[in-house]
Amino acid sequence: MTKKNKPDLERTWDVLVIGGGNAALCAAMSAKENGAGSVLVLEASPKDVRGGNSRHTRNLRYMHGQGNRFLTGPYPEEEFYNDLLQVTKGNTNEELARFTVQQSNDIGDWMMAHGCMFQPAMKGTLSLARTNGFFLGGGKALINGYYRTAAKLGVAVSYETEVVDLEIEDGVFTSATVVHKGEKKKIVAKTVVLACGGFQANLDWLEEAWGPEARNFLVRGTPFDKGTVLRLMQNKGAVTIGDPTQGHMVAIDGRSPKYDGGIVTRLDCVSFGIVLNKNCERFYDEGEEIWPKRYAIWGRLVGQQPEQVAYCIIDAKSIDLFMPSVFPPVEAGTIEELAAKLELDPIKVKETVDNFNRTAGGDLSQFKPGDISDPLSTQGLEPPKTHWARPIDKAPFYAYPLRPGITFTYLSLKINTRAQVIMAGDKPAENIFAAGELVSGNVLGQGYMAGFGMTIGTVFGCVAGKEAANV
Repeated sequence: MTKKNKPDLERTWDVLVIGGGNAALCAAMSAKENGAGSVLVLEASPKDVRGGNSRHTRNLRYMHGQGNRFLTGPYPEEEFYNDLLQVTKGNTNEELARFTVQQSNDIGDWMMAHGCMFQPAMKGTLSLARTNGFFLGGGKALINGYYRTAAKLGVAVSYETEVVDLEIEDGVFTSATVVHKGEKKKIVAKTVVLACGGFQANLDWLEEAWGPEARNFLVRGTPFDKGTVLRLMQNKGAVTIGDPTQGHMVAIDGRSPKYDGGIVTRLDCVSFGIVLNKNCERFYDEGEEIWPKRYAIWGRLVGQQPEQVAYCIIDAKSIDLFMPSVFPPVEAGTIEELAAKLELDPIKVKETVDNFNRTAGGDLSQFKPGDISDPLSTQGLEPPKTHWARPIDKAPFYAYPLRPGITFTYLSLKINTRAQVIMAGDKPAENIFAAGELVSGNVLGQGYMAGFGMTIGTVFGCVAGKEAANV
């Protein structure tokens, strides 16, 4: 390090970590603690927005045998694994899925030892209070804590450093070409850990996968995840796994910014109302499942609607049952007035709401928000609403515009349990490891459940760092 605390990019490093979020920092700290003499982290962003998508997170799902001051009870291996099978519909690598779950056992202890602080689940997220640990101060506090610990361990960081090429011969990494503040440099290292996210901020690549409608998607996280390293590795002979149209995509507030809106733009109101498209029609069961496991399907559903937009309508009975968006809801005294504010046909919207109300209900005293045993369902309506189907009849009425908000993509580098990247011929690379969103498709073939992206990043970050240190 120089006197100005800037790393020497001309030297040879023991471990080079590409990326600056949770997985990358876990890898860097793990590498140092497992004997790596020198570790350099390359973060494409400026320092003030470091951390990739991790700075927008708020919790992590992990296996644990008992509750504590911030978890209300145990989350055993089989329940965790079955939850994963439920959301992926079995589209997962069983070996790596089991490995991820097992390696997450009590990982909260490791996190706290490295700068993370937890808190009890917040109001509105109590259905996760047993399974997920919530970060005190959110993802930004977690990332800052990790950077402080990494610095104490001697990890060097170079900000505003974008990788534009990788030198790999016969499956062996030798150097990375980077652009650092406008200047091209070559960084030599004995091993490399790739932990730099998916391609979700690359609109051209999204359009390749999804078609022109992808231009209307909103990117919930960092604009720096362009998929450059993923594409480079494909060109160097790495094996990929996963469907490029699959990813963690949720329905978010349609008024969100194009990039970096983060967790505060997500909406959890779907279960408590009905969702209409531009044609003023419902198009899916809003009560299919409780949100921590099923909320992610709504991003894809909205993405398949005209203009990739939809509208969730609720009434005064439900406005306080969920964590709101950072934007206030659209409010009106009548359904017709609400429709007009949304620039929808008031007559058609009123017909859809009235039709829903005629088929919804039952004993409203049995309403159980956040509980899948709720018995209130529609009768004779297509598509049905199978839970939480209360009439929308109490003014004022509210609406949130919805758009698909993509968090990360599932097209990934194929790895093994040592986090080694698999090259052509199914041969593990000798000194190339990967972690985080860049490998998520090994475990998440489809679907999502809250906090699991951080699980993948933490588990494989720690494994990749240890393995890289021991090459």
